[in-house]
Amino acid sequence: MTTTLWLLPILPLLGAAINGLLGKALGRRGVAVVGVGVVLLTLGLAVSAFLEMLGAPDRRLEATYATWMAVGHLQVPFGLVMDPLSGVMTLAVAGIGALIHLYSVGYMWEDEGFARFFSYLNLFVFFMLTLVLGSSLPLLFIGWEGVGLCSYLLIGYYFGTDFAPDAGLKAFLTNRVGDLGMVIGMMALFATFGTLTVGDILTAAGGLSPEVGFGVLTFATLMLFVGATGKSAQIPLYIWLPDAMAGPTPVSALIHAATMVTSGIYLICRLAPVFTLAPITMSTIAWVGGLTALFAATMGLFQRDIKKVLAYSTVSQLGYMFLGLGAAGFAAGFFHVFTHAWFKALLFLGAGSVIHALHHQQDLFQMGGLRHKAPITFWTMAIGTLAIMGFPGFSGFFSKDEILYLAFLKSPALWVIGVLGACCTSFYMWRLMALTFWGEPRDAHAHDHAHESPWTMTAPLVVLAVGAAAWGFWGVPEAFGGHFQIGAFLEPALTYGQRHAAHGHPHGPAILLALVSTGLGLAAGWFGWSRYRAGLAWEQAFEARFPGLHRVLLNKYFVDEGIEVAVLAPLRRLGRFLWRGIDTVVIDGIGVTLAPAVVQAAGHFAAFLQTGRVRNYALLLTLGLAGLLWAFVR
Repeated sequence: MTTTLWLLPILPLLGAAINGLLGKALGRRGVAVVGVGVVLLTLGLAVSAFLEMLGAPDRRLEATYATWMAVGHLQVPFGLVMDPLSGVMTLAVAGIGALIHLYSVGYMWEDEGFARFFSYLNLFVFFMLTLVLGSSLPLLFIGWEGVGLCSYLLIGYYFGTDFAPDAGLKAFLTNRVGDLGMVIGMMALFATFGTLTVGDILTAAGGLSPEVGFGVLTFATLMLFVGATGKSAQIPLYIWLPDAMAGPTPVSALIHAATMVTSGIYLICRLAPVFTLAPITMSTIAWVGGLTALFAATMGLFQRDIKKVLAYSTVSQLGYMFLGLGAAGFAAGFFHVFTHAWFKALLFLGAGSVIHALHHQQDLFQMGGLRHKAPITFWTMAIGTLAIMGFPGFSGFFSKDEILYLAFLKSPALWVIGVLGACCTSFYMWRLMALTFWGEPRDAHAHDHAHESPWTMTAPLVVLAVGAAAWGFWGVPEAFGGHFQIGAFLEPALTYGQRHAAHGHPHGPAILLALVSTGLGLAAGWFGWSRYRAGLAWEQAFEARFPGLHRVLLNKYFVDEGIEVAVLAPLRRLGRFLWRGIDTVVIDGIGVTLAPAVVQAAGHFAAFLQTGRVRNYALLLTLGLAGLLWAFVR
């Protein structure tokens, strides 16, 4: 199996090529069979490789197929690695990706670009698996850039509209800012270790001590973190992700669940031994993550678009993942990646089912009373909501509270920030549920024609709901009587190359902290549900009493408007000046036009001298000789 690891990314690439080139000839059924089938085959191979990895020495499968780059000291192999970290990510990408592909069959069946859509989805899975399995940073970067390209294609899928292409371009350009940091970080690592092969970097890092102050490793890891803030939507580069809702709902689930947005977390976990050598970077990651978690959660409090609420929720949950990583809880942060993949994919696909039931209505203020019209969607979304709010026993409870506990050990202030963000999460999620499924219908026509989604859409919801409810027990913390099995499982990957791996954390009041955070979260959730189950009266009263605060939160602190005024407008003015002042006047007017104008003037002058009269030529000859004599005699 080791030598066939390459089939994992190649199968979805093959599906993308077939549907992209032959989609019209295959028809919708053929496109669906190819699009879903290649991902299911990939999932089967991924399970086989994962089981083989479990029995391999050090739980690591590595296959090198060729030398990709060989320039001086730079030797980059073309190879793939499956270990516990990449193995779990591969199963998540292929497994949840397969469910999203199946869901897309029903959701996109009537769309004219059906084949194009599945071609893009398959291509996205190819690049994501390349990112996850690559044994070197350049190969990882190929996947990194590829998912950025596919996000542009998928977010801007409805290219006939005004908003979708703009949203795709915004995502593409924002990620380029982060990717510059990624490239600089890779160059700094090569300058330090003389290699870009991940295994060699980690082995070399195992013999180093943590930096005191700001050193080259701090610089390198900070640059890599800049790249991670772009892909994983952290302050200040989070602005692209809410606008990504312009794409079809399955795209939102694919990008926001277990794939693109978790790339930054995966990168840091992949290089965990290097990041532990840079304490300044670790603290930066923790604080940026904590502030992002709270900042984004407040922006979700009063959003009206059901997908926008979930989008800001994703930004907030990614902040918790970074908070865990920065608190040296790499396993805890990655565990939240895994649990989040289940409940966030469930919530986005559930939102898509609601939108489908209401004939593409996305405004929460136009919903209501749907729990009897779409019972499967209601119950599965309720499970997803319990998981994301951290209800005891559900997956989000274990991963969230482990992160909050580690945050408390790093700084009690970070714990407070995390708990406030969790309370906001509970409030806006139960607000969403109440406005969608309880109360009287606010759009009678849409409600009368509402219906449950077809089985191709509800079956993935049921599978994801089971995962959202049950997978948390893989990581029950020791403080709760568990053994945090996922931590022990991931340890060979997270400590690869280290001679003396650190074990455990200082003990603290874990159960008391969990009781406080969970109690506050439950109270916030009940408050959100109780205020909105009867309709919009409470929010209308809040808006009337605090119009400024409501307006600021509804408009997301006017960050986009601020960027327009402070960054984009000056850049446009600079661009116009460079175009009209430099390009048109200097380059075109002087650099290009001046030379031929001088030659033309000289030609006209020479033509004026050519009179055809001998006496004029004799006069010129005499004047010329006189000039030469004067010059020499002088």
